[in-house]
Formats: sequence, C-alpha cells, structure tokens
Amino acid sequence: MKSTHYTEAGVDIDAADALIDAIKPLAEATRIPGAGSGLGGFGGMFDLAAAGFGAGAPQLVSGTDGVGTKLKVAFATGKHDTIGIDCVAMCVNDILVAGATPLFFLDYFATGRLAPAVGADVVRGIAEGCKQAQCWLAGGETAEMPGMYPDGEYDLAGFVVGAIREGDACDPTAAAAGDVVIGVRSTGLHSNGYSLARRVLMPSTETDLSAPLDGDSVSLGERLLVPTRIYVEAFRALRAAGVAPVASAHITGGGLWENPQRSVSEGVAFAFDVNALRQLRHPIFTTISERGGVPEAEMYRVFNMGVGMTLVARAADVDATCATLEAAGYEAHVIGELVERTDAPVMIDGVSDQPIAP
Repeated sequence: MKSTHYTEAGVDIDAADALIDAIKPLAEATRIPGAGSGLGGFGGMFDLAAAGFGAGAPQLVSGTDGVGTKLKVAFATGKHDTIGIDCVAMCVNDILVAGATPLFFLDYFATGRLAPAVGADVVRGIAEGCKQAQCWLAGGETAEMPGMYPDGEYDLAGFVVGAIREGDACDPTAAAAGDVVIGVRSTGLHSNGYSLARRVLMPSTETDLSAPLDGDSVSLGERLLVPTRIYVEAFRALRAAGVAPVASAHITGGGLWENPQRSVSEGVAFAFDVNALRQLRHPIFTTISERGGVPEAEMYRVFNMGVGMTLVARAADVDATCATLEAAGYEAHVIGELVERTDAPVMIDGVSDQPIAP
C-alpha cells in the first residue's frame, strides 16, 4: 500500500523503510553478548545474563522516539504542557509490546533560544506522562543552539528503558492461525501523520485553530493536541487477570498495514474486519480523508485510524481480555483474526480506494 498523499506532504514512508534496510548491517556489526533482536522491532532487547551479569538477571528493553510535526501545532497554539505526554507515550508504548515494564525515562529538549516558561511546560507534560506510565523521569538534556531552530520552536525526543519479568516476554512464534485480534482504541491521531493532517487541516498560517471542526465540541487546536494514550495500565491489568496477550503491536507510522506483522512470525497474517475497524474510527480521520481526498486504504498506512494497539488473544480468552480492558478504562473490540499466511502479511478486505464519505 503506497502513501502518495503523505509523500506529497513531505514524508516518504518507503524511503524510511529503505533506510532501515540500509543501516541494519551497520547496527549488526556492533553486536556484543547480550544483544537481542536487530532493527525493525518495537524496542531494543538486551539480556543482562547473557552479557555476564549473572544468572537470573533480567532482560532490558529500550526505546526512543519523538513527537514529530505535532510540535508545529504546539507552536501555533502556544500550548506546550501536553506534548511531553506524547513523547513519553511514543517511547513507552513501543516497549510494552515486548512484555516490558517501563523503569525510567530521559528526554532531549533542543531549541534555538531557551524560553524557560515553555521549557517548564514541556517538562511538566513529560512528568505527567511518566506518572501515567508509572516510570521515573531520570533526567535529560536541554540544548540551546542558536541558529539551529527558528525562534519559538524546539525539538523533543525521549528514551525509555524497561525490564521484562520472568514469564512476561512476548514470543512472536507463539501466535497462531485462529487467534483473535483485538483493537484497543486510540485517543485520536496520537503522534503520527501530522505532516499530512496539518497539510489538510492547517493549510496556511491563517488557519483559525480556536474554531472547532464541524460537529466537534472542542477547537481544532485542542483536537490536534489530544495526547497519545499510554497503555501501561492495560498491560498490567491483563497480566493480573491471567490473560496477557500472545502478541501485541503499537500502531504508529505505517499504520495497520505495517505495524501488526512486526509482532508475529512470518507464517501468519492479519485478516482485519474493515467494518469492525470503521467502528473505532474517530471523526477527525473522516475529515482528513474527505477534505484531503485521501483514499481510505491509504489512511490506514498513515494513521492509526482509531486503533492504538493490536492485541492477539487465544479465542478462549477474548471475552476476559475485552472485559479486563474495559474495566481498566480502555475501549476494546474484536477487529480480526490471524490466518495462515499465503501472500500479504496484512489484509483489510473491503477497504476502499476512495476517500471516506463524511
């Protein structure tokens, strides 16, 4: 599935995939005892026992990410106290799918001219994200670099380290045909696809971000800044209930076409029910598709489309899994199943090659 509208907005997913393929050998050449899976997973695994730190030492999992051009919305609105939640969420959600418990987080905040009040708001959001993720904000780096960024702008990245308790590690080979796929709903755009979203919804600097989209109850600026959902409590609740997922995927850049298969072996494929997926879709996705002329199929490669996480469960555990998630405050629905792979790793039969009708 190509993403022509996203490429026109300045982001080439295919180029990013090509870069990953090109740098894999470089990363592989640095391998040392304890190193886990290579590039392409959701987090970097490191086995302390294999590295000589003693039998029974835990596996560590690390992750890093940023917030992307969602920052541009923060600059335009002058609201900076939630963007840090996104930074934590994008990192933490990635290591959750490996079975990790987040331990500590570090941030990197870079700007051309330091505005202490803005920086404090950003870190306030990071601290709130760490509270939601139940991990420690261990520190970070603030870099003031005149000439690197326009006045009033900054970049933000995060780094998280977690550990896997015995028995919590996810095994991609454990997922099998006949397992059920559950979608855990997102809070909206999360932190992916903003280059396209801004191109469609913020076509000029004159766009009124204080006005709501048709039918919405909050301003466009507020809608675009809704923080990424953090799923730590969902995974804790599932483990406590004895129904931890067989596999799980964080749905970020690449959407449902590219992320789910990263959580399972090559022998199985995801067969999604497009009608079930459409029930999870937030109105803002419909607006972007309709206004931007973006086909529904392409929308599923750029955005999460309402699915923040996919969980693979045994058929016998589906009801308990959904009930546990709902009790923990997460909306969850069955959205497909695993089948034996014969061709593509992901299938969304019935998805349209036309924009979504309002």
